[in-house]
Amino acid sequence: MSSDDLQALGLLHDPVRRSLYEAVTAGGGDVGRGEAAEAAGVSRTLAGHHLDKLVEAGLLESGFRAPDKKGPGSGRPAKVYRRARGERSVSLPPRDYATPASVLAGVVELLGAEEQAEELARGAGARIGRRHPGEPVDRVLRGRGYEPYDEGGALRLRNCPFHALAREQPLLVCSMNLALCQGLLEGMGENPGRARLDPRPGECCVSLSKTNED
Repeated sequence: MSSDDLQALGLLHDPVRRSLYEAVTAGGGDVGRGEAAEAAGVSRTLAGHHLDKLVEAGLLESGFRAPDKKGPGSGRPAKVYRRARGERSVSLPPRDYATPASVLAGVVELLGAEEQAEELARGAGARIGRRHPGEPVDRVLRGRGYEPYDEGGALRLRNCPFHALAREQPLLVCSMNLALCQGLLEGMGENPGRARLDPRPGECCVSLSKTNED
């Protein structure tokens, strides 16, 4: 944990900033000042002030979106915001779980134990699922950090909770993630076949069908 991380996350203690941050991250891409202000129930001016504070802290990134119309009278580019690509974490006292996780992932690959890792991940998911009988799947996934959202006939996952490790060992981590999600569904009494690999840039590699049918 660094003092910068602590200071940045401390900004989210303010309910307005937290609402604006959540409005931007829920947008899944570039979100305008007006959109964020409406979602948070505050004025554009107040929203702009807090959004820029979140940019300064490294929690959001900003840019400009070209106007829909071109030429005279088209107006100026609109300022937009998106979730920052970096990660922030706070642990008191400081802990480092990422390094041993990376080492263990390397050992699994070295030993060719991917199938065993998937089996263990599925079992871990099933244990999690059994703790949430009768709950909506999207609520359980949200509590695990996946940030689910509806899109057509699928439940997509905006965030990968294992993003840093997946960048190092994408095949291993994504297969374990799929097994974990399938086990979670199974533990909740749902059809594990709902979960499948469906990678999309900037999102989790797994998506779920909305129904219990294959």
